[in-house]
Amino acid sequence: FGKGLSGGRLTVYPNKSTTFKPEENIIIGNVALYGATGGMAFINGIAGERFCVRNSAAIAVVEGIGDHGCEYMTGGTAVILGETGRNFGAGMSGGIAYVYDQFNNFETKFNSELCDIQMISSGSEDDKILKKLITKHLEETDSPLANRMLNDWINVLSKFKKVVPRDYEKALEKLNKKHEILIN
Repeated sequence: FGKGLSGGRLTVYPNKSTTFKPEENIIIGNVALYGATGGMAFINGIAGERFCVRNSAAIAVVEGIGDHGCEYMTGGTAVILGETGRNFGAGMSGGIAYVYDQFNNFETKFNSELCDIQMISSGSEDDKILKKLITKHLEETDSPLANRMLNDWINVLSKFKKVVPRDYEKALEKLNKKHEILIN
């Protein structure tokens, strides 16, 4: 699904007449958005293993994933609104991932070799970005999960974790300092 996505928008949701909860069911398979270089994807349901592997620029919102999520990711943004499998972020050298950690167990599934986990504070730039992406996900998919999250945003935000590659964060800090010098 979305292999090599280089632009445009992919939106996946179950038939409107279904009775199952999308956030509890797999709707796309393994290796989604492999090597994506642009575009957006909104998935109202769970993805299989290796979601956003080698993603370099795409923005994706999904309601849960299997093992090896964001493996070797070099750029882009992934928002996971549910559980992840093990080995999340292995080899991730760029990009940002936001993971909803409802059960406070994400650290046990996270590969900390290259990345760190950060909390997201209310009113921060991450708060604004995350809320906009989940709002867009709701608009695109009519996701009941996204709707519930947005209606309880303060409590939901406190359970999100931000995954940031260490070297990527250092590069962003240098760039921001350079911009400050140029602006002042």
